[in-house]
Amino acid sequence: MKLQQPNMRPQDVVILLKIITYGGQEWYQIPMAEELYMSQSEISQSIARSKFAGLLDVTGKKVRAMALMEFLQYGISYVFPQQAGAIVRGIPTAHAAPPLAGMIQSQESYVWPSGKGKARGQSIVPLYPSVVEAALKDEKLYELLALVDAIRVGRAREKEIAVNELKSRILHG
Repeated sequence: MKLQQPNMRPQDVVILLKIITYGGQEWYQIPMAEELYMSQSEISQSIARSKFAGLLDVTGKKVRAMALMEFLQYGISYVFPQQAGAIVRGIPTAHAAPPLAGMIQSQESYVWPSGKGKARGQSIVPLYPSVVEAALKDEKLYELLALVDAIRVGRAREKEIAVNELKSRILHG
């Protein structure tokens, strides 16, 4: 019998952030799967991995905010690293997107490659392929994902501002 460690996957971060956007309201896997353009089985497997990792409570319904914040602040850039790629058209992310776009002035711009985008910038691969579609329909999720991308690709100053913004939204939400 081969034992397998249930390792975190990038979509797990997306799902945890989506749960945060519900603001403590009750949520269900099937509507969430539709909102995130994922299958219900992906949501179910993700919930199990996040419970195992201690990022969800034992019910699998409530995010352990402090644990998630620690993971995002200290681990995301190592577990799911990202480097800016070619200049493409897409949807702004990291410090080129709200809420950081109003706080950070930069010559560099980062985007998720997408034909629906009008901005040009260095390409950043989103945590999960369906993120772009889901973010376009959910402003809160979009902002959380952009903040996470700022941690994944930003310099020290951008990371610090992104961490503080995430703390205010996740811990004090």
